[in-house]
Amino acid sequence: MTSPSIIPADRLDRDMHLVLEDFSSGPAWRETDEDRTDFRTLISDLLTGQYDHPLRVVAFNPLEGWSRDASEDVAEELERRVAEGFEVTEPVREFIERFTGRPIGVQLLLPLREF
Repeated sequence: MTSPSIIPADRLDRDMHLVLEDFSSGPAWRETDEDRTDFRTLISDLLTGQYDHPLRVVAFNPLEGWSRDASEDVAEELERRVAEGFEVTEPVREFIERFTGRPIGVQLLLPLREF
């Protein structure tokens, strides 16, 4: 038998995202305000340098009872933003490349055509 939650259900029925960050003392889950755990805010925070060395992102919904590694989804969204012209820090660039498996920000040279 489970006991009822002391947290109101409306605060639990949403997708939340937490970042595992590499600090100088080692990896730790980053402390985050409750209202900054949604996907859109997380992407914004990563683009504006709020995380120094992100290693992984976990998404979860306590009321629905699921959790999963969302690192690839986050990396793909960040990659789209970089393609739109947003700049990211080197650690965020490394995060994107690690989870997409593709280098970003590299332009391929096209062969010159003779006219």
